[in-house]
Amino acid sequence: MPEIARQKTGPRMSQIVTHDGTVYLAGQVGTPGDGVADQTRACLEKVEALLAEAGTDSSRILQCVIWLADMADFAEMNAVWDDWVPEGHAPARACGEAKLATPEYKVELIVTAALP
Repeated sequence: MPEIARQKTGPRMSQIVTHDGTVYLAGQVGTPGDGVADQTRACLEKVEALLAEAGTDSSRILQCVIWLADMADFAEMNAVWDDWVPEGHAPARACGEAKLATPEYKVELIVTAALP
């Protein structure tokens, strides 16, 4: 049976969980108070760092679920995403509106990726 590996584990959650060749990241948020574009960039930087720590990269993302505090920010978030996503490696993706942990958060990304 494949082992479950957890990294950056605290009492509530792990930032990285790996199982059977798949990497699951905890939801990533930006700096509270920044605009949606800056928060999206910060989320993506965190995703890249966590994926690297897990032994993979953004070209191997299988799925990304994006939560926006306000769907009015969809185009601004997408502009950052579109500049970032590796050409030819766009993952399955969903985006919806939700109340996030605090009103200062505008975007949260939840990523699942494959190991090489």
